[in-house]
Amino acid sequence: KQKNDSITKFWVGLMDGDGSIQVNHWKKRSLQYRLVIKLKNTQANRDMLVKIKSIVGGSVPCSKSFVLWTENDKRKIQRIISIFDKFPPLTTRLKCQLTFLKTCLKRNDVQWYLENRSQKYATVANNQSIERQAPAPTFMHGMLLNHIGDSNSVEPFTYFPAWLSGFIEAEGCFCIRQSNNHSFSIGQNQDMQLIERIRTYFNASNKVRAIPGRAENFYLLEIYNKRCIDLIISHIQKYPLLGEKHQSYLKFCYKIL
Repeated sequence: KQKNDSITKFWVGLMDGDGSIQVNHWKKRSLQYRLVIKLKNTQANRDMLVKIKSIVGGSVPCSKSFVLWTENDKRKIQRIISIFDKFPPLTTRLKCQLTFLKTCLKRNDVQWYLENRSQKYATVANNQSIERQAPAPTFMHGMLLNHIGDSNSVEPFTYFPAWLSGFIEAEGCFCIRQSNNHSFSIGQNQDMQLIERIRTYFNASNKVRAIPGRAENFYLLEIYNKRCIDLIISHIQKYPLLGEKHQSYLKFCYKIL
């Protein structure tokens, strides 16, 4: 049970990084729903997604280049997204996609979907519900202040450590340099507060940087400090990476230890 729980929390982190919660229409007659994670087709990624499938559900189709975890059945999706009631997503993007999908399920109204799909990321601005249709330009600021801003400390999130390993699997980077100035980095569009929480969790002293030249605000944390790297390694030993990123982590450890 505990192992299943940790993989479920890991899945939420992986969804926050690499997943997508989608609503589409069929010939403007009915709504279709989909959960999907799309990764490079490697043995490690396949094994990880099969493990997730055995606990969360879904299916794991493969092509030559990609392996997917996906669920398209409406009833099964409703069961799977109930996981988010217990372990909510922590990125703005996935929170909005989830809110939009839940509202579409509730309304079951193709016309409403067509009129509002472009406002998907304006759904919960300033703590307003989607029915009030908060204007899109205010959304990101409002969402960050009112939702992610609630989690000023990671401690209340008992699922945060396992979630973080899933998020690292998706968004983390273990960088090996010839100069031996090896580093770990992780970043995200819009969600500076979330990257700050990760910085605090690993006790890193360096600042989260906004990366210029991106269409969206991209915030990056780069860690070089040996003491912090040791904390990251201790974390991953307790909450393992499950896919291809684990291979990258092992090469990194071989270089620095």
